[in-house]
Amino acid sequence: MTAAGDRTRRPSLVDGAEEALRNWLAPGRHRSGDRLPPEHDLSAMLGVSRGTLRSALGRLEEGGEIVRRQGSGTYVGQVATPTAFDERLERLESYASLARRRGVKLAAREVRIDRKPVGTEVGRVLELDAEAEAVWISRVLLVDGEPGAVMEDIVHPDVELPADARLKAALEHGEMVLDVLLGQGMPVAFASTRVMPFLLTPRSRHGRALGVQRPTAVLELEEVVHVASGEAVQRSRDLFAPGGLDLTVIRLLEVSGPAPVSHRPDALPS
Repeated sequence: MTAAGDRTRRPSLVDGAEEALRNWLAPGRHRSGDRLPPEHDLSAMLGVSRGTLRSALGRLEEGGEIVRRQGSGTYVGQVATPTAFDERLERLESYASLARRRGVKLAAREVRIDRKPVGTEVGRVLELDAEAEAVWISRVLLVDGEPGAVMEDIVHPDVELPADARLKAALEHGEMVLDVLLGQGMPVAFASTRVMPFLLTPRSRHGRALGVQRPTAVLELEEVVHVASGEAVQRSRDLFAPGGLDLTVIRLLEVSGPAPVSHRPDALPS
């Protein structure tokens, strides 16, 4: 075919599917590492055959816009500097749930469960006397085997938690305290979150846990979890390793799927 012929070639169904998928992903409705729907669902959304869809996905994969993992699924492609978590704060979701969606394996080491006074600051948050004892939980979160965050949770003494051995096992397997509260039937409704910079030094306890080699600014998240009636039931403080968390605030119209591909042979992608 001549060069002129290439310029006048009408777009194929594969071209249309590729364009529709790219338009769907581009506005930020998905995050790097998010799992896409199964192929049979995508092909139904687009109105094309599985073969056409796979050809379009192959093109996107070549450009790094998606990643296909054998036996796992199709994911939005990685950004230049991948992060363990890319979170939007308008939705309350545990990191364990987020990690499962992204195909990331979580675990924890150095899990400690103590009972000690909450102190003035936490007591004010949880509406307790400073001398009231609560459950303190600390650990180092491992993301695909590497230190990703240092986490500390303080749970209101009125909250019923599993026995320490069972709680520790759940945390060591990558579950979050939020998952435990939900599993106990706690009517969690919302969380208030503060995001602040924090300077880690190699000699500090948290700096050693996260393996920083020089004074490094990291993200600190302080979060207070509330039940439907408004009472605070948990206060957490998390320090994320460099590159471990990318916070994004996005406002967009809800779109359930990519636009169907026109089957007219002379149709141009919109």
